[in-house]
Order: sequence, then C-alpha cells, then structure tokens
Amino acid sequence: IVGDITHSRVARSNMEILNKLGAEVYFSGPEYWYDHAFDKYGKFLPIDELVEEVDVMMLLRVQHERHAGDAHEGDFSASDYHKQYGINEERYALLKPDTIIMHPGPINRGVELADSLVEAPKSAFVAQMENGVFMRMAMLEAVLRGRKLGGLE
Repeated sequence: IVGDITHSRVARSNMEILNKLGAEVYFSGPEYWYDHAFDKYGKFLPIDELVEEVDVMMLLRVQHERHAGDAHEGDFSASDYHKQYGINEERYALLKPDTIIMHPGPINRGVELADSLVEAPKSAFVAQMENGVFMRMAMLEAVLRGRKLGGLE
C-alpha cells in the first residue's frame, strides 16, 4: 500500500482485512504520511525495496485537500512525489510478470502512476472499480439478510 496511508480509509480497511486473511502487508510513501501505529498490520519500507517482490501494488490517491496547511505542505510537489514514490516506467519494468497495480480512484495521473501506465496490462483498477460495485452489493445484501460473511463478521 503506497501513499497517504494516515489519511486513507481505503488503506485502513485493506490493512485490517488483508491482515486477517494472512497476507503480508507492506507500506510505503512519505514517512510523514505514515502512522507507526500501523506497524501491527505490516512493515514500512522504501518503494524501491518492494517493487520486485510484491504481488499487488495498491496505490493511494494523494489527497491534496488534506494537506493544505500541514507542516509538510511545502515539501510536496507532484513531480517529486512521482519520482520518489510513484510507479514510473522504470519501477513498472521491475514488477514481477503477474503483479497487478490497484488504485481506489480517482487517479492523479503522473503522480501516483505515470500517465503512460494508466492503461498498461498490469493496471487493474478499472476492473477493481467495476468489481467493487458488485462486492459492495453482495456484502450489503448479506448484512441486511443477517448472513455471516465467511467468519469476517
């Protein structure tokens, strides 16, 4: 999970469920956007230590609106973020053949992911968003009908 982990509901829900399901979870991004309370769910590492190892790279949207006025606002530029933490052509080339890139959307093109890679074969976020609708429908139906969700109540 790469990006603004502290402010992301997506990161929080994924780290919890992935941990329960036994996945190895890694975090990356600016360290000032990471809360070490999340260490119980996974390990924080530089992105370049992860790209060759992971099966799924989940990118998070840089939430510019949440950083206005924070202590690190002056440290941020979209191009610097992309160079340091984004998936660019070089990092993409290092991903394992079957690795997929996920993103909850909307994507800041050229920030989290190079514009040229938005429709690349490993970019799975269009299917992720489409399938997310059906998953939420199924979970809501199960909850409303009082069914258990595979031990994940």
